[in-house]
Amino acid sequence: MPDPKVCVSLEETTVKAMVEEAARAGIQGADMIEVRFDRLYLKRPQPTVVENEDGEKTSTMPPVEEWAVLDFEQVDIEASIASLKEGISLPVVFSVRSVRDGGYFAGDEEQRLAILEAAIQSDVAWIDLEMSIDDSNRSSLMKAAKAANCHIIASQHDTNGTPSAAEIMEFVRSNGDNGDMVKFCGTVNDHQDALQIVNAANELTGEDHCYSVMALGNGGDWARIHAPIMGQHMVYATMRNEFRLSDKGLVNVRDLQDAWRLLEY
Repeated sequence: MPDPKVCVSLEETTVKAMVEEAARAGIQGADMIEVRFDRLYLKRPQPTVVENEDGEKTSTMPPVEEWAVLDFEQVDIEASIASLKEGISLPVVFSVRSVRDGGYFAGDEEQRLAILEAAIQSDVAWIDLEMSIDDSNRSSLMKAAKAANCHIIASQHDTNGTPSAAEIMEFVRSNGDNGDMVKFCGTVNDHQDALQIVNAANELTGEDHCYSVMALGNGGDWARIHAPIMGQHMVYATMRNEFRLSDKGLVNVRDLQDAWRLLEY
């Protein structure tokens, strides 16, 4: 069974920084890059530096949920897409995550769909179309993507929790016609939630589905680490390399590949 493709999701907030992050990801072994276009609407704050009584300085950053968000008009969409296309050499998964799906997009749904359409027309390799998009609009975007030979990800992002393994499997099995790959990302509240992701992936192994299932939160990285024996098509990784990253359900791109070698996957 071939290893899953490793897709690094970019976390920078400017086009220039995204391009540089994508280059570093390629050096560290990424096969693909996810451009989270909605992150261009985040304004990264200056870190707060605190000095203790011994003179040691520590730098802290407020959680991303507290960062300022730019107005829709403050991002030049056409120029940004063009610069990202020119600057990133790896295949790109393009997404514009709405607030309801855990993203940061500052505009309305019509504006978001227009950005997805523009990305498709720019010859992006993959487009992430959430199943929460209105049926008629999603159908139109799918038609445009197929005409442009752009692969489609049919995604669902559950920010409130993780459904049962049976529900996750049903989502994957029933949405094969809605994309070239089906993606589910849940939110882990406890290890029982994490096991639902693992059980679903394990049960889907060997079936004729192209899928990627994962979760955020402690234990959410289990399905990423063991993806090669679970038939997963793609694994999302990060360039972040902080202490207790696994508590967030994330895994660094280099650590992921080291784990696969160590486990002899």
